[in-house]
Amino acid sequence: MSDASIPVLKLNRVNKRFGNFAAVTDVSEVFAPGELICIIGPNGAGKSTLLNMICGTLPLSEGSIEFGDIAIDGRAPEQIAKLGIARKFQVPSVFESLTVADNLRLSMPRGADSRRLEALLAKVHLLGDRDVAAGNLPHGKKQWLEIGMALAMEPKVLLLDEPTAGLSVDETRDTARFLKDLVGRVTVIVIEHDMAFVRELGARTIVMHHGAVIASGPFDLIESNETVRDVYLGRR
Repeated sequence: MSDASIPVLKLNRVNKRFGNFAAVTDVSEVFAPGELICIIGPNGAGKSTLLNMICGTLPLSEGSIEFGDIAIDGRAPEQIAKLGIARKFQVPSVFESLTVADNLRLSMPRGADSRRLEALLAKVHLLGDRDVAAGNLPHGKKQWLEIGMALAMEPKVLLLDEPTAGLSVDETRDTARFLKDLVGRVTVIVIEHDMAFVRELGARTIVMHHGAVIASGPFDLIESNETVRDVYLGRR
């Protein structure tokens, strides 16, 4: 059951243009409280641009974004983050000289107890690495640490841009497992290219192409969609 305290996130005819280039065109989507969603599409489809507009690092050209009853388009990224929208970028960004545990502590609200830290370390599969300097972690575990740092902020919405980049098959499977554990507690929007990972998540999947949404629905229907296949095979 989804957490009633998580607001609905709505995109209303969102557009982004760079000069004459339309990066995102008329995207309208509703993300339910506690829902897990994947956004897929070829390179240049507008996926990361869409996430950048949600978290405020890019202004909209047209349209609006609502988080519950609050219009967030035009707000500064730090204001949007305070409302409960956290973003993990493609390249991990951690405090490399600090331990894994200290990275997570810095991201937690003041007054968070040690039990919460232990639970978070376990959730992102880093209990055995708690005293390791973040700079000494392999790439895959740095990805997990940064997801953990975003979760430590207790977000209502978590935006993940290619969280499995550089991960092994087993690490990718583990990442899918702990993201599915978040269903109902955090709205998670994932941009991903790894179709095996998207299949493992089994979430509602949105397909973008040339800045527009061309399909949305359960992954098994998306996977069998001829238009989507044409896009990925370069026939459109």
